[in-house]
Amino acid sequence: MKNRIYFMMLIGLLACNSKPREESRENKTVLAFGSCAHQSDPQPILSAVGELKPDAFIYLGDNIYSDTYSMDTLRMNYKILGAKPEYQALKAATPIYAVWDDHDFGWNDSGRHYPFKKESKEIFLDFFGDQGDSTIRKHEGIYHTVWLEKAGKKIQIIFPDLRTFRDKLLPYNGNRSGQKGYDYTLDYSPYITPDSTMLGETQWQWLEEQLMQPADVRIMASSTQFSITHNGYEAWANFPHEQQRFIDLVKKTKANSIFFISGDVHYAELSKLKVEGGYPLYDVTSSGITSTWDFATPNDNRIDGPVMENNYGLIIIDWSKEDAEVTFQIHDKEKKRIDKTIKLSELKL
Repeated sequence: MKNRIYFMMLIGLLACNSKPREESRENKTVLAFGSCAHQSDPQPILSAVGELKPDAFIYLGDNIYSDTYSMDTLRMNYKILGAKPEYQALKAATPIYAVWDDHDFGWNDSGRHYPFKKESKEIFLDFFGDQGDSTIRKHEGIYHTVWLEKAGKKIQIIFPDLRTFRDKLLPYNGNRSGQKGYDYTLDYSPYITPDSTMLGETQWQWLEEQLMQPADVRIMASSTQFSITHNGYEAWANFPHEQQRFIDLVKKTKANSIFFISGDVHYAELSKLKVEGGYPLYDVTSSGITSTWDFATPNDNRIDGPVMENNYGLIIIDWSKEDAEVTFQIHDKEKKRIDKTIKLSELKL
């Protein structure tokens, strides 16, 4: 009798410690994402992601660090990433989608004036593929949409291009030294007149068309942060009129169930931007796969974090609930660091 009890206890322990069976994902969408990876560094984060077997992995920019005017150097750096065993293993098992940021687009903090943006685009697409979008090579820039489906639900992932059309940034013209949290040099000031752009008019028209298409969940895969307060570094907050234009566009198109994922900053956090007359815009920032930073900048909209260690993000959508649930997570190599679940009904006009 004792042997039988011990045997049953052992079976129970093994069941508790085993990985979730694939059928447990039948009504869940699991998306992993990350950013900021030096191609020459080990990338154990990719191995950790691969073990989870997500439905897709999303690169949010600075997927390599090139900072070059030499297209041969750019190709070589992609080749270094492509040869990494952890990247090859992830690619073999998981669909990969991507957008770029400055260091893989061209140069640090660069925008539309980078002289090799057309050549850089071709190299990007040669490495990552056409992203399931037959039109991506036919227009300027790499903005595109990816559609996924699970449990009869449609997930729209929108990848805006925040580099190809972006005007030059305004150098910071104030002084916050001595103010709480601002013990660093601020690089940029926000534009105060709407005579500048980050997306460009053609991309704005495309974005409006995307938001008018029916979808159960919409994810904005943004290379820079949307929902944070201005911190003197790169973010949508440097173009507040474009940030507001997006909010107005959501209301105009009556597009529900939108949230952002972002990268760039070399730490992770969860931000929540309250919208007057609309629903809040969450922004899950995961950075970096290999890169780190000494500090997290002030952010009045931060509701969790920062996580300063190398990390990746997870979006888990549970369709089995009558009111579907969306979970935002940040993980380091070993454990979960941020975990926030909301009802999809909270993201409705």
